[in-house]
Amino acid sequence: MRPTFHPNLVNGSAGDPVLYVDCMFERRALLFDLGDIRALSPRKLLRISHVFVTHAHMDHFIGFDWLLRILLGREKDLHLFGPPGFLGQVEHKLRAYTWNLVRNYAADFTLRVTEVDGKGAGRCASFCCHSEFHREDEKSMAFTENILLNEPAMQVRCALLDHGGIPSLAYALQEQAHVNVWKNRLQELGLPVGAWLRDLKQAVLRNEPEQWQIRVAWREDGAVQERKLTLAELKPALRIVPGQKIVYVTDVAWREDNAARIVELARNADLLYIEAAFMERDAEHGQRKFHLTARQSGEIARAANAGCVIPLHFSPRYTGGEAAMLRAEVAAAFGGKVI
Repeated sequence: MRPTFHPNLVNGSAGDPVLYVDCMFERRALLFDLGDIRALSPRKLLRISHVFVTHAHMDHFIGFDWLLRILLGREKDLHLFGPPGFLGQVEHKLRAYTWNLVRNYAADFTLRVTEVDGKGAGRCASFCCHSEFHREDEKSMAFTENILLNEPAMQVRCALLDHGGIPSLAYALQEQAHVNVWKNRLQELGLPVGAWLRDLKQAVLRNEPEQWQIRVAWREDGAVQERKLTLAELKPALRIVPGQKIVYVTDVAWREDNAARIVELARNADLLYIEAAFMERDAEHGQRKFHLTARQSGEIARAANAGCVIPLHFSPRYTGGEAAMLRAEVAAAFGGKVI
């Protein structure tokens, strides 16, 4: 099965937390946290449609300025999500710059910013380039089951956690279903692979009726060939299986209610990206800093029945071989695969 989501922990386990998820068949990418993103090429940054920020500590939000600089002047909407207070934090970032020339830009780049309370409510507003990034169109929103993004191909949910008296969001990215194509069965139907398969997969994910028609076009002997087939005719070439689930958790205090919310969000995740800031020997220091230890992360992953754990946000106090020791502590508590 070719996965739809291709995640990349941009700065590794020890750098600023940034998870870039390329969505292969969607022709776009999602970003979880907005720390140092200079390792991402402009081409990759231009693919980003949605950014999900845990909280606005500098190592999770300093990349906002760089992303803004790359996207400025483009005809693009960028959606950003964050915890309570996030609208004001984005607005203050924007107000720090002088925008007297942006009305001359041909393209009207727009930020669509939403802050969520983790209890099903939130507020959103727009910041448009041609309006010098003043706050506009502010309104209240409701989020059923804390679902922030709900599309035929994917869904993103959040959980509100405590990080030493400030809110921090954890996120779960769930592929609604995964549609595999049997190439040999396509050949039996006399059909080639091609861009038309994206339309077919999206129609399946939208639960279109059996009589829904798909246009299949290809070039043969210099001429364009075309057929129209119904979903009923094409479905024998498909296999629908459960989709991927990726969960991202960082900057959270070790408390029973936090752990319970993470376990609920991360249950049966294929990939669990979770902070493991300190070794268990430094658990008291972790409590003071409101971060998880490696052992605590592993215990949460085991309780959630995660498939694979990728620990992140290692404290800079651990150098050299101690990073391997952090992973070993996660693995000992988790009892499963750790990358």
